[in-house]
Amino acid sequence: MHTRRTPLIVGALFAAAAASLVAVVPPAPSWPQWAQNPQHTGFLDVRAQDLNRIIADFVYDPLVPQEQALNGGDLLVHYQVPLVEGNDVYMESKAGNYNKGTYSSQSWHQNRLTWVNGVLTKVWTFDSDWVAPGSQNDFWEPVYHAVLANGFIYDPGQGGTIFRLNKADGSVVKRINPFGKMINPNTYTVSPLTADNAGNVYYNVLRLQDNGPFYSQDAVDSWIVKVAPDDSITMRSYTGMNPAAPTGLCPGIFDDSQLPWPPSANAVPPMVPCGLQRVALNIAPAISADGQTLYTLTRGHFLIGSRHSFLLALSTADLSMQWAASLRDRFNDGCGVPPSQDGTLPPNGKPGGCRDLGPAGNAAILGRDPAQNTRGAGRVLDDASSTPTVAPDGSILYGAYSRYNYAQGHLMRFSAAGQFLGSFNFGWDSTPAIFQHAATYSIVIKNNHYSGLGSYCNVDAFCPTDRTSTNQASPEEFFVTQLSPSMTVEWSFQNTNTLSCTRQADGSVTCVNDHPHSFEWCVNAPVVDRLGIVYANSEDGNLYAINQGGTLRQKLFQQLALGAAYTPVSLGGDGKIYSQNAGHLFVVSR
Repeated sequence: MHTRRTPLIVGALFAAAAASLVAVVPPAPSWPQWAQNPQHTGFLDVRAQDLNRIIADFVYDPLVPQEQALNGGDLLVHYQVPLVEGNDVYMESKAGNYNKGTYSSQSWHQNRLTWVNGVLTKVWTFDSDWVAPGSQNDFWEPVYHAVLANGFIYDPGQGGTIFRLNKADGSVVKRINPFGKMINPNTYTVSPLTADNAGNVYYNVLRLQDNGPFYSQDAVDSWIVKVAPDDSITMRSYTGMNPAAPTGLCPGIFDDSQLPWPPSANAVPPMVPCGLQRVALNIAPAISADGQTLYTLTRGHFLIGSRHSFLLALSTADLSMQWAASLRDRFNDGCGVPPSQDGTLPPNGKPGGCRDLGPAGNAAILGRDPAQNTRGAGRVLDDASSTPTVAPDGSILYGAYSRYNYAQGHLMRFSAAGQFLGSFNFGWDSTPAIFQHAATYSIVIKNNHYSGLGSYCNVDAFCPTDRTSTNQASPEEFFVTQLSPSMTVEWSFQNTNTLSCTRQADGSVTCVNDHPHSFEWCVNAPVVDRLGIVYANSEDGNLYAINQGGTLRQKLFQQLALGAAYTPVSLGGDGKIYSQNAGHLFVVSR
C-alpha cells in the first residue's frame, strides 16, 4: 500500500499554490458524500451555474472501451459522485484490465483535483487496495465511494477496512479495521461511506466464502460499521438481527414451461433456498435529521433472495434494530390492472399480459405479480445503486426493483415508524432528490418506461420485447418526474431527443438519428439547486437542466451517447456542476 502523488504543475508556481492551499482552512464541503448529505436529498442551497460550456474534462476510467466491448457496447459500472470542497474535487479513477469473469483484475484510486488559475489540476492520487466482489456475470460493477468528514477523506479499503487520508497530500493517517489486524480477502466494504453531522462514518461490510461466482455459495456474514471521529469502532452483524427475516426456503417463481403466468388462480411457486439475510450491495446508509436513526436494507443472499428484502431502522448509538419493514406484498398493480389505474401490463390473455383465466380467475389474480401469484414485492438487487432518502417529514423513500412492470421498479415510501405509505411505479436504481419549498416538499426521480425486454418474463413468445407495438396504452417513454409527498405526479419532463451523438477527437460532434423512442435517463442521483432546477444525465450523452414545472431550461452534450449504469451528478458551492459520461468527469459552468 502506498500513496502516489501526481503533480501536473512543476517549479515554484506549483509549490506556492500548494502551500497556500494547505495554509487556508477550506470551507465546509458543498458535496461531501453520496446525494450530498446524510439524508441523501440531493439538494444544495446554491444557484447552479448555466450549462453554457465544459470547463474541465478529467478521464477517470480509461477502461471504458474494454468495458463496452465485453458488454455489447454498454457501460455497466457504478461510479463515485464527485466530492466537492471549496476549490477541491475528489474523484475516483481506475486502472488495470477489465475482465468479465472477475472485477479483481482492476484497481481503484482516489484523486484530489484542485482549481489552479482556472484549470482543474490533479494534486495527488491514492492507490487503494479496495476490490469489488463478484464479476460482470453476477451484477453490474459495484461502487467504490469515499466521504469527506472531520477534515479528512475516508476511502474504502480491502477486507472491510477504510482509510483516513490526509487531504493535503493523500497520505494514510490511519487504516481503520473493524476486524483487528488481519485482512480477510473474502471480506468487502460494499457501500458508499456516509457521514453524519457529528462526523461519524457509517458503512456496510460483506463476507463471502470465497471470490468465486458470487451466488454459488451462501454468504458468511455482513455488518454495519460505525467509525467515530476518534476512530473508535462500533459494529453489529446483520445475521439474526431481524427475527422476521426468512431462513431456509422461500417461495420462488414459476417455471418458463408454465407460461403465461400464473399457471392457475391458486397456483403456488416452488420453494427454493433464500440464503443468509445480509446487507445488499451499494446501499449508502441514510441518517435521520435528528441523527438518531440509520436506515439500510438487507436481502436474502441467493438470487431469489431479492424478493425477500427488508428496510431496517437502526439506532445510531449502538446500531441495534429499532424496526424492520418487509418489502413483500406491497403492490396491487400487476395482472389485469390497466395503465389508467397505474398498471403497466397488457390485458390478461394478450401478449405480455397474464394468463386469461376467465372472469372469476381474473378477479382472483387481479393486481398480482404473475411470477409468484402474490401481491408485488419491492426487490433489492445487487446491480442497483438505490439508496434510502429521508424526507423532511421523516418518511423514508427507497427505489426498489420489480420485474413485472417492465423492470421499472417502484419508489416505496415508509413512515419513520416503518409503516408502508404507498408507492410510485418507477424506482429501479434511483436515489430520489428532495426539493423543499414553502411548508412542503417534492420528490424528483427519473421515470423510465423501458422497452427491449418483456413485460414480466424473458420469453419473447409470451412477453414481446417491443413494448410500444404490443402495449400502446403504456408505450416506451422516458421522463424525469416530480412527485408530491403522497407520490402523485406534479410534473414530468419527457426526453424527446432521437439523435445518437459522439464527440470526435477534434471536438466536433457527429450524430445519427437512430433512437425513435428517445433515450432513458441514466442518472441515479439527480441534483436540485436553490431554485428547484433539476440537473440529470441522459443516455443521449447530454446533461439537462429542467425548470420547475417540467420545461427544458438548457442541455449540453458531453462525450458519447451510450447505454450506461446510472451515474450521479453533484454541485459545487460556487454553482459549478460536476457530471459524468463515458468515463469522463465534466465540469460545466456559465
